[in-house]
Amino acid sequence: MPSALAIAACAMALLALPFLSELRIRRPVQPLTELWRHLPIERRDSTRLGISFRSPQVDALGLDGRACLLELLGYPFELIRLGAYWSRIEPEPSAFQMDELDWQVEAAERAGKQIILCVGPLKTFGYPEFFVPAHHLRHPLREGALVEPGPHASLLEAGIAFVTRVVERYKNRPAIIAWQVEHEAVDPLGMEHSWRLAAAFVKKEVDAVRELDPTRPIVMNGFLPTSLPVRLQQWWRTRDQGDSLSVAQQLADVIGIDFYPRHALFSIAGSTVYLDGSRSPWQQRRRKQVFAGARAGDRRLLISEGQAEPWETVTTPPNPSSGGMYSCLPEHVIDNYNRCISWAGEAAYPLDAYLFWGAEYWIARQQGGDPSYVGAFSRILENS
Repeated sequence: MPSALAIAACAMALLALPFLSELRIRRPVQPLTELWRHLPIERRDSTRLGISFRSPQVDALGLDGRACLLELLGYPFELIRLGAYWSRIEPEPSAFQMDELDWQVEAAERAGKQIILCVGPLKTFGYPEFFVPAHHLRHPLREGALVEPGPHASLLEAGIAFVTRVVERYKNRPAIIAWQVEHEAVDPLGMEHSWRLAAAFVKKEVDAVRELDPTRPIVMNGFLPTSLPVRLQQWWRTRDQGDSLSVAQQLADVIGIDFYPRHALFSIAGSTVYLDGSRSPWQQRRRKQVFAGARAGDRRLLISEGQAEPWETVTTPPNPSSGGMYSCLPEHVIDNYNRCISWAGEAAYPLDAYLFWGAEYWIARQQGGDPSYVGAFSRILENS
């Protein structure tokens, strides 16, 4: 008979197989190919296409924000997501600087785009995701804590006051079709911080926005884990109240899925270790649950972030002149889009929209001599 130790070793090996099947070890910079020119494009039917525009990422990439946005708005997509970044708008107490967001909204209107406006307040899309002005947070949020409305009443009050200012300013703009409240609302802030917003905290923000404007839907988004390690980590860290997709199903009118099938873990000896669980059963199971829950609750679904830029081991995607980054090559812009559109067909439940994540990066690449990311996006617009 096999020993208990041998049985345990076999069990551990079997448990490790799914994780190992999702690991990739690659040189991070890969040669660019013409594959993106030849991939088939899924038909999107009623699904609207769009982008997110991140002012912090524009700065990190060294781009001119207005020129970048105007160039992007020239493409024939329907929908753009803009962010009201609290720390950019209120850098000093009661000193509100709305010019940047005013201009973005007006430019999108002139281009005939519909707008989802993320009003935050605490978490808004784009690194570092947390945009509370320093003067509204005298002490750092405690690691491992739930940020609840009672102990953090002053922060909640300030956040709702900011949301009120933003919604009141823009609610008469017909181009704005929805408000997004928080970003991945109740998940920890990546690997950098382990505190989380309590669902009760977020509900008070949602209630405030609904009262300010009952005519527009509320969008809330969550990260779809695409690998077993990420799924297990997300479950463990949010087990007391559910992850952001679960909370979105409870509070939102429109549920946004953030889909990143390939990302880097760490680099070693000139190579990078990646997780790629894009076709794993763990991702499929969770995705099917989200679609089924949306159908049961009569909620609309969108891909709020479809990966279309690299996710490497640094916060600003590298922009090498000698090739493209393994975590998202130009052909993956199309492949990720195709996969998400196929989900809707499989579930017989339409996606309201698909928002590409990484548009600012495409402009940086184009300025550096590589038009292939913009080219892949253009092919989708033309052929879907």
